[in-house]
Amino acid sequence: MLNAKILVVDDESRIRKLLKDFLGQKGFVVIEAEDGKKALNIFEEKSKEIDMILLDVMMPNMDGWSTLREIRKISKVVPVIMITARGEEHDELFGYELGVDQYISKPFSPKILVARVEALLKRTKQDEDVNIEYEGILINSKARTILIDEKNVDFTLMEYELLKYLILNKNIALSRDKIINDVWEYDYYGETRTIDSHIKKIRKKLGKKGSLIQTIRGVGYKFGAEIK
Repeated sequence: MLNAKILVVDDESRIRKLLKDFLGQKGFVVIEAEDGKKALNIFEEKSKEIDMILLDVMMPNMDGWSTLREIRKISKVVPVIMITARGEEHDELFGYELGVDQYISKPFSPKILVARVEALLKRTKQDEDVNIEYEGILINSKARTILIDEKNVDFTLMEYELLKYLILNKNIALSRDKIINDVWEYDYYGETRTIDSHIKKIRKKLGKKGSLIQTIRGVGYKFGAEIK
């Protein structure tokens, strides 16, 4: 997306320069922050202008986790890609609980990162003036809002995209790999636990309607099971 604004948050100047150079070649406008506190100050001031955040985990003054918590108080939908050297499962799952949309681990390929940025932004900027309704769940694609029994419920961008995808493919058994390829829209090298983590959070937010998402053992998921 030409001129889309990306907030790059990393305490290493060489990483910020690397990302600025590669993203700039694709027409993105990069705003830099060397720590979480500065990033939060920038986002509080320019939240409506910033289209995405690339956020490092280990930083002085305020780490990535704390920064993300505060950002999610301001915006539930701004896409956040977490850049981390950590690879333990509990760290990644913790990030998804806080509202991370995607992960990329250091060292990373700048070209792959840019491809992920482009794919994620493509979804966030689609102006589909379409309402999707199923069993009391109403999705407004243009406003990117979800009503459950006429009550607005906050979903992160990835939760929103995943639930929308499941409803549009209701009554179809979907493998985790297919979900990753269709929803993420790039070759994903992470673990399928990413899907399981998001599904767990979506079910919780759906309440009793969470049983609409049926686990298909050895395959993945299917949307459309009977509400129990």
